[in-house]
Amino acid sequence: MCGITGWVDFARDLTSARPTVESMTRALRNRGPDAEGFWLDRHVALGHTRLAVIDLAGGAQPMVAEEGGRTSAVLTYGGEVYNFRALRDELRRAGHEFRTDSDTEVVLRAYREWGADCVRRLEGMFAIAVWDPRREELFLARDRLGIKPLFYAPLPSGVLFGSEPKALLANPLIRPVVDREGLRELLSTAKTPGRSVFRDLRELKPGHSLVVSRRGLREQRYWELRAEPHTDDLGTTIDTVRTLLDDIVLRELVSDVPLCTALSGGLDSSALTAVAAAILDEQGGRRVRTVTTSFEGYHDNFRADDTRSAPDAPYAAEVVRRVGSDHVDILLNTADLTDPATRLAAVRAQDMATSYGDMDVSLHRTFRRIRQHNTVALIGEGADETFGGYIWLHLDEYAQAPTFPWVAMEQLHEACRPAGMGRGLLDAGLLDKVDMAGHYADSYQQACAEAPHPDGESALDHRMRELCYLQVTRWLPMLLDRDDRLSMDSGLEVRVPFCDHRLVQYLYNVPWAMKTFDGREKSLLRAALAGRLPERVLQRAKSPWPVTQDPAYTRALQRELSGLLAADAPVLSLVDAGAARRAITDTSEIAFGWHSRMNIELVLQLDLWLRDYDVDLAL
Repeated sequence: MCGITGWVDFARDLTSARPTVESMTRALRNRGPDAEGFWLDRHVALGHTRLAVIDLAGGAQPMVAEEGGRTSAVLTYGGEVYNFRALRDELRRAGHEFRTDSDTEVVLRAYREWGADCVRRLEGMFAIAVWDPRREELFLARDRLGIKPLFYAPLPSGVLFGSEPKALLANPLIRPVVDREGLRELLSTAKTPGRSVFRDLRELKPGHSLVVSRRGLREQRYWELRAEPHTDDLGTTIDTVRTLLDDIVLRELVSDVPLCTALSGGLDSSALTAVAAAILDEQGGRRVRTVTTSFEGYHDNFRADDTRSAPDAPYAAEVVRRVGSDHVDILLNTADLTDPATRLAAVRAQDMATSYGDMDVSLHRTFRRIRQHNTVALIGEGADETFGGYIWLHLDEYAQAPTFPWVAMEQLHEACRPAGMGRGLLDAGLLDKVDMAGHYADSYQQACAEAPHPDGESALDHRMRELCYLQVTRWLPMLLDRDDRLSMDSGLEVRVPFCDHRLVQYLYNVPWAMKTFDGREKSLLRAALAGRLPERVLQRAKSPWPVTQDPAYTRALQRELSGLLAADAPVLSLVDAGAARRAITDTSEIAFGWHSRMNIELVLQLDLWLRDYDVDLAL
């Protein structure tokens, strides 16, 4: 896992641009703390920061391929290609010779052999940039699900690109300008493919490649979900899911550095832990490492809310006992969550403000703690989107609403009305200008129009397939971005086995009745893991990432908001001062719930972001 960046300009000589490219590259040093490298030629400058995971001695980047003493391709790449060994064998049979054992060299040679079509053969998570001096072309590509980020900014005669916006913002050609569309993206819980919060930046869409040449920029889609008949019966479907999971986890356990699973005690992370434990045991009796996060006093003082019915720790402990893992508990407290440096680090990691507050900070802290002893962590992201885990899929008031079901759910929550989740303290004029209702309506219609369907499916299967598509393309990318940024800020590589495109494609076509054959959510995953997990864990209902329930945390937020109102804070031009003053003094039960807190969290993060990034609001 690494950070990549670069600059192509056919109208200028970039050999003198090294100081700028160094600044762009070093903006990504947290993504690659082990090494950095640069490669410059007349019209191109490439940078790379390395997190060494495979072939620690080899694999340095940018990596150069030569033929006849001349450079034929230069690669800067971040991610993991899990089928690199099979590809290396195939490329050797085609005549390629390898100097390293890294997947990096496999990607480079794959480009030399197959050109732009190489991405169709790569299986994993990746962001790739290849400079082809023969064609004078830059080839950019991103993995199928968008697990690894890749941003770019078109120039009059070229392009800037990087793993994160901060790399492009380190170039004086780009200013952090945010217009109405960008603010919509920041406030939205439905990501628009290809769009960035910053006006002049774009994000390469998942499953897409981009060629930059003297003729301009040419984007192409190389992968998309397909609607196909599902002919497997229930037993075969369960067996296929089990076989796929075993193969996926087996490939994603390959690492030359310490690896663990982030174990919440929920079904998804417990499933990965059980599969990983069995594989490692078969490979020589090694124990899987596990890590669980909780808050001080959380178990003893837990109060159920609308999405969390029980604390995680007891369930995680059962899994630990069952698989015999090498386990570590991470215990966070209110001081951790209110630490100004950590909150600022979370904003910087994501290059934007969010309303998730302590969820962001606790996840950032968790990843930082994990990184003290591990370089790679497997997490359970992606299972709910494809197996059907979210509550909004199982209640008609959300599933049949004429919008994204999670948006319908937030609109019905008392703490989110009428402005929407996290937007309760924003100025009414600003909200009218941004028009989130209109934005959601347009985005929803576009997403529904994209979703592929087979002929002759029932009305129910049509809708549930549509909702699966919405989750995979509009909801999941937001979570993957968050996971990537908050983990890579500590130089931790997170892997997401449930986002393997083979599994996602297979489940996309499984009928809803089969996905819920026992009347519950994630029926297929439970069936595939039967006998491999404690029964109480196997039957546990969906429970998202925990949030603190300490009233002292909300009071600390209220004090901080009070300080902002008394200061000359840049965020105040966006805030309804009356609503903010009421939030400061509100002691009602609902005010201390996490939905209400998000209103304050967003204002505090917006202020940090506006100050730290010197954002120009062009609304």
